[in-house]
Amino acid sequence: MKHPALFLAAMFAAATAHADEWRTSWYAAPMPIWGAEFSLPTMVPSALEAQTMRQVIRTSVGGKRVRVTYSNRYGSEQLIIGEARIASTSDEPAEVASSSQAGAGVALSFNGRRGITIAPGQSATSDAADLPVSARQRLTVSTWLPSHAPVSTFHWGAQQTAYSAAGNQAAARDLQNAKAMAGRIFLTAVQVSGQSPRGTVVAFGDSITDGNGSTPDRNRRWPDQLAERADGLAVVNAGISGARLLADGMGEKALARFEQDVLTQPGVNTVIVLLGINDIGWPGSAFAPGEKQATASALIDGYRQLIAAARARKIRIIGGTLLPFEGALHGTPYAGHFSAAKDGVRREVNEWIRNSGEFDAVIDFDRRLRDPVHTSRLRPDFDSGDHLHPGDAGYAEMASAAAQAL
Repeated sequence: MKHPALFLAAMFAAATAHADEWRTSWYAAPMPIWGAEFSLPTMVPSALEAQTMRQVIRTSVGGKRVRVTYSNRYGSEQLIIGEARIASTSDEPAEVASSSQAGAGVALSFNGRRGITIAPGQSATSDAADLPVSARQRLTVSTWLPSHAPVSTFHWGAQQTAYSAAGNQAAARDLQNAKAMAGRIFLTAVQVSGQSPRGTVVAFGDSITDGNGSTPDRNRRWPDQLAERADGLAVVNAGISGARLLADGMGEKALARFEQDVLTQPGVNTVIVLLGINDIGWPGSAFAPGEKQATASALIDGYRQLIAAARARKIRIIGGTLLPFEGALHGTPYAGHFSAAKDGVRREVNEWIRNSGEFDAVIDFDRRLRDPVHTSRLRPDFDSGDHLHPGDAGYAEMASAAAQAL
């Protein structure tokens, strides 16, 4: 070897670059807030002012350093963050639904400053903080909002309790006079740096990916349980309740948010798509009473656009078959979600996903979770009770299927 010093320097540089690779370890896809025109409540306040938000997350992979991202994607006013801190918190069951954290945590900076102002439509990622975190570690992110902050960008139905409290309590171990709430507000991502032996998979879906029907505060969504089965794999949950493939729902349509929620995730090499049941179920129900029924051909065209976008970035794309939903939301104002005709569209779509060969791989969630006798229904032990969303056991089965595919 003519230049061993140069060779060793190059090897060291390559190793350092590999070690410093950032991955999204936790994610909550941003959604625009809605008003009284939509039938479901937002379950978050309309605005926060002179308050601390404390939100609990769980990593999928660990790393030596950490940074967080806040989103003002759907805001019409600037978002002022006065202070942000990240800390570890307990995994003990008795303290899972708690605003407590371990000490003051680590202060986050933005371009070396304590706070940041985020313009409408933009996001901001903190500087790297030297805080080693483990895989599947629970953390709190505390955010001091000194000025009037309309809640325009949020994440609905997080299956995780968040807390707000008056004043700047970002460094407090226990929030004083904390108020619990559902949903995520402004906080979008927690990223870690470190070696990436298995890359990043994004679960791109609707409320079934978002974990509706799972036990709150226990991280039983299927992407959470996939992370438990796949050490070293960063799992990004880009599920949105009410999400649809072809039209806006409780969030932008898949074709509009695919770039930001999937393709720009650092280190992403695989995406699992499980979308379409709301395109099929919403029309003619209280969710979208005036819409025409979606067709299988329209949904297939939508999948093909996602496939083309993923292939253009050299990202493996896996299709998930749509779960059975007979009896969905029965006894609620949304009972029109299911019909035999809608189920016919679902079956046609599933046959295309299974047999077309257009996805790089297929996860047959339908066959894994359906009742073997009554195939248009979820298996009773996998059903959360609303006949649309799985429960914890059903999500475990989905995670098992996804782990095998990966």
